[in-house]
Amino acid sequence: MELLMIFISAILVNNFVLYYFLGICPFLGVSKKIDSAVSMGLAVTFVMTITAVVSWMINHWILIPNKLEYLQIVTFILVIASLVQLVEMFIRKISPPLYQALGIYLPLITTNCAIMGLALIAALKEYNFATTVIFGIGSGVGFTLAIVLMAGIREQLDVSDVPRPLKGAGIALIVAGIMALAFQGFSGMIK
Repeated sequence: MELLMIFISAILVNNFVLYYFLGICPFLGVSKKIDSAVSMGLAVTFVMTITAVVSWMINHWILIPNKLEYLQIVTFILVIASLVQLVEMFIRKISPPLYQALGIYLPLITTNCAIMGLALIAALKEYNFATTVIFGIGSGVGFTLAIVLMAGIREQLDVSDVPRPLKGAGIALIVAGIMALAFQGFSGMIK
């Protein structure tokens, strides 16, 4: 039951984009079309899940036993950068149109602070292996949910009568703020 609560909490209550405001760059940059948003969300979910697994193993099998916890940030950065390179090569090989659609935002997963936040929060909360994996999957699903919802809203806004000064980034930030407020409503349900 605890794992289910952590999973749901990572998706709705402690959503990295709408609660911690981490990963805003790809959230705003790739959320113009649902197809690109889904692809980015799946890529981020994959990287978050693998990062959770690998960073937990490195942290608990190498860093903590050798009293090298001060190397967590550097180690996690190396893990994330390596995983993103693998994902980028895979997407380039399997789907060149998707690779083109994601553009610069695919390599930006490397600097996506949501993924680094995942690794650091899991280490800070001293989650066990199973909890870390569930937290990683839930965080990725939460990111995907947020970016796909944003893409759906932005697609509708493209055909709506939005005042000229608010078009583009202005309305996107307003919508992101309203979404964050809406997701805060879940905080009374689960902690």
